[in-house]
Amino acid sequence: MSPPPQPYELAGAAALALRRRLPQAPAAVVVMGSGWGDAESHFGELEATVAAESLPGFPEPTAPGHTGAVRVHRLGRRLVLVLSGRVHLYEGYPAATVVHGVRTAVLAGAGTVVLSNAAGALRADLPVGRPTMIADQLNLTGTSPLVGPPPPPPHAGRFLEMGGLYDLGLRRRLREIDPSIRDVTYAGVLGPQFETPAEVSMLAGMGADVVGMSTVLEAIAAHHLGARVLGLSLVTNLAAGLSPQPVSADDVLEVGRSSASELGRLLVEFLANLETAGELG
Repeated sequence: MSPPPQPYELAGAAALALRRRLPQAPAAVVVMGSGWGDAESHFGELEATVAAESLPGFPEPTAPGHTGAVRVHRLGRRLVLVLSGRVHLYEGYPAATVVHGVRTAVLAGAGTVVLSNAAGALRADLPVGRPTMIADQLNLTGTSPLVGPPPPPPHAGRFLEMGGLYDLGLRRRLREIDPSIRDVTYAGVLGPQFETPAEVSMLAGMGADVVGMSTVLEAIAAHHLGARVLGLSLVTNLAAGLSPQPVSADDVLEVGRSSASELGRLLVEFLANLETAGELG
């Protein structure tokens, strides 16, 4: 019996299978976080839809608000992939599976990666229902997508410089569209339980502004393969201890749905401006 394929081999096979279904290489990929799905309605022309389970290594998401599809939109002369869901460590998947969709997209040609998520605010002055821009992150999941064999050349080796994880040029472009958007440090935790008041206090003391259960591993994996990364966190609730109301997964999704139009317009204008400037990809 032959050994199972290594993570980069599997992502390469999935990228090849995806490319065979597309008229050209994608320039960007957008990962839709919890509650962000309705924002895709603003993306315009749909070029194709690829069932994720038809691509090697893609599992079926089980988290609420996440579906298993790769949708392909045309934006000017370029293609943008939209991953309508992601899988998480708390679903029982290893780090390599959690980042498989992003790795596949980058190996298929996407040089720009937009990671969105729903997050709880660790500061009472962050307004619920508004997106924030990730300037830095704390990976508190206890793992890394880089554990294991390094990728083959020409990709980066085992060790990775993380100072420029969230691309400054992309962040500047987004701020041109929305000067009021707040920079945050995102704490990525394992979940699936929400944080206790003591944990909220600890995370805030460590320098985090928002907390969630995704994104950090995908950002590392995309940066490792040379892609530019933009991170967006929709503040869906105040974390435990900052509000008298208990945190609810249903409320998280509802805030996303009510914010979908604003989120969609922001994403499309951002990507369209990059495409017009020749910076998409």
